[in-house]
Amino acid sequence: MKIRDFLDFILLAAIWGASFLFTRMTAPAFGPVAIAELRSAIAALVLLSMLQWRGGVGDIRGLAPNALRFVLLGAFNSAIPFTLFAYAALSITAGLASILNATVPLFAALVAWLWLRDRLTSWQWVGMAVGFAGVAWLSAGQASFKPGGDGWAIGAALLASLSYGISGNFAKRYFAHVRPLAVATGSQIAAAVLLLPVTLFYLPPAMPSIPDWLALLALGVFCTGIAYALYFKLIARAGPAKAMAVAFLIPAFAILWGVVFLAERVTAVMLSGCAIILIGTALATQIIGRR
Repeated sequence: MKIRDFLDFILLAAIWGASFLFTRMTAPAFGPVAIAELRSAIAALVLLSMLQWRGGVGDIRGLAPNALRFVLLGAFNSAIPFTLFAYAALSITAGLASILNATVPLFAALVAWLWLRDRLTSWQWVGMAVGFAGVAWLSAGQASFKPGGDGWAIGAALLASLSYGISGNFAKRYFAHVRPLAVATGSQIAAAVLLLPVTLFYLPPAMPSIPDWLALLALGVFCTGIAYALYFKLIARAGPAKAMAVAFLIPAFAILWGVVFLAERVTAVMLSGCAIILIGTALATQIIGRR
């Protein structure tokens, strides 16, 4: 990886790590559904501006024949995981949420095996077992499985990670021929449209404060819109395998931001669970399998 790509890689991990911080900050004021809706809408405006600046707005119009698939991509890539992670942020720390998010490549490999019939090596199966063992270790130390408790939050975060894994394979199968920035823009537009009717029933009970709005704006502009543009640029220059490895670095930044800005506590269970999940995911995605 070139120095420029490596710097973009670090920057992307730092930005996406901050997304868990901003989500935890805004979740009590806005609620999970409103956060997901506003985050998608803000990101859609940012990405649409980028696409128009680059002269690629016609790419979105060209996706009209596949409108249903586009809506499904928006649901699995944004609407569902954004809402679930925002719900999880009401009960668990930003650091723990980011650790659970690190299972996305693991779920992507599992979905590819079940749906796309990708072959998995014995080391990949070992990696999946190790990764899920890490999740079980975290759950044993954190979960209560009572309404509003950590157990339901962990389950929501894992469902969100599964949704990301589904969306990655869905995009690979149906949108490989479309410019990545156009797919990202369209998926955010679709997510915002899907969430709008639901959001009307889950409006915040009171007007959020100015700091809450600023945090949400940062979440939509930087952690979603600009982050997507940076991610797809990294895919184009360094390849999807190296770009996907950013998931391994996100927890480090999310834990750091949580400790610095929210005074979150880092436990031995979190660190050990993070290590187990990352090792398992690295094996499942063949990053260390050949060694």
